[in-house]
Order: sequence, then C-alpha cells, then structure tokens
Amino acid sequence: MSLLSEFKAFALKGNVVDLAVAVVIGNAFSAIVSALVADLVMPIVGLVLPGGDWRAATVTPLQLRIGHLLGAILDFIIIAVVLFIIVVKVGTLWRRKEAPAAPTTRTCPECGETIPLTARRCRACTSVVAPVASTPA
Repeated sequence: MSLLSEFKAFALKGNVVDLAVAVVIGNAFSAIVSALVADLVMPIVGLVLPGGDWRAATVTPLQLRIGHLLGAILDFIIIAVVLFIIVVKVGTLWRRKEAPAAPTTRTCPECGETIPLTARRCRACTSVVAPVASTPA
C-alpha cells in the first residue's frame, strides 16, 4: 500500500473526522466563552477588586506577574463552569428518557440456557417450560 493511500485511509476514518469537527467546534466555542469572560465577567470582577487593572499586578523586583496567573486561573474556572452547565445540565434537557426495551428471551429454569420468551421447550435440555403470557402494549 502506498504512503498516499495509507494516509487517505487514516485521515478519512470516522474517528479522525469526528475529532477534527470537535476541534473546530471547540475553537469556535472557546471564542464565545472568552468573549463572555472578557466582556461580562471581568468588568464585574474589576469593580469588586480594588486597584482597577488587577491583571497587571506584579510581585517583587523580578516582576512576577501574579495578576496574570490569577486571571488565567479565574478564566479556567469560569470556562469549566460554563462547560459543565452546557454539557451536563443542558445536555440532560435534550436527551429523551427512553423506556427499556422489553426482553425477548428468558433463562431455562433447568439448564440456564437462554431461550425465546415464546418457547415451550428448551432446545438445550429439552425440558418443558411454561410459555410466558404476552402482555398487551
């Protein structure tokens, strides 16, 4: 198999294409969440914290940017909360509660083999089993 055909087979696998779509959608979603954090949350945080531009805060003569680090941590927490709300909470609203499918088989009381519900005799041990009454749906 040539290198080009191997690459084509790899690149067009379902999981690779799904991953590419997820990355593109994740990137677009990241822009939305970053705008939410920068335009809505951070102005509120700036009002609450004294000193105005707290992200520019530095410590020691080495100019350790502690404000930048704390801002990145706060961004991460906010993004994680937004993702949690969207994925877990809103996702449950979209999922339908499906009733479990009715069983189509049962176990033979003599030998433990799986047999159809309508069977009157076990195919493995030939013992007679009472048929299960079908329930109207």
